[in-house]
Amino acid sequence: MTHPIIEKYIEFNNFGRELGLHFEIIEPGLVKHTMTVTEKHLATPFTAHGGVTAAMMDAVLGVAALSLSCLDFKIVSTVEFKINYLNPALLGDELSGESIIEQKGNRIIIVSGAIKSLNRDKVVAKAIGTFNAYPAEKIGFTK
Repeated sequence: MTHPIIEKYIEFNNFGRELGLHFEIIEPGLVKHTMTVTEKHLATPFTAHGGVTAAMMDAVLGVAALSLSCLDFKIVSTVEFKINYLNPALLGDELSGESIIEQKGNRIIIVSGAIKSLNRDKVVAKAIGTFNAYPAEKIGFTK
């Protein structure tokens, strides 16, 4: 899926690049993120900091909302999300995060998601989040 808003998100998402996040929009509202846990992500000698997992989850949920809202020429901001950490993300883990839209209103989008360690076949975290969709013109985008 190519959309000018998604292209701008990719261009300006320096934090995602710093973390090593990559994503693919399967279809609007359905997104897959990937990331490899490296030494820069660690909080202990072997486990990633929970903030890294939370940042990845925010992207997993947020890009799903954005991929749907951009069709209405809207962008999104995170209102809140609740995350459950189920297993640690370990050094060398290939993480995969997938999300799905639970509900879309005119301004509020509810998204759920999960992050798995592909090489250990373990769910690292699950979450549900609320996103505010608002006109892209508010940050300078024009149609």
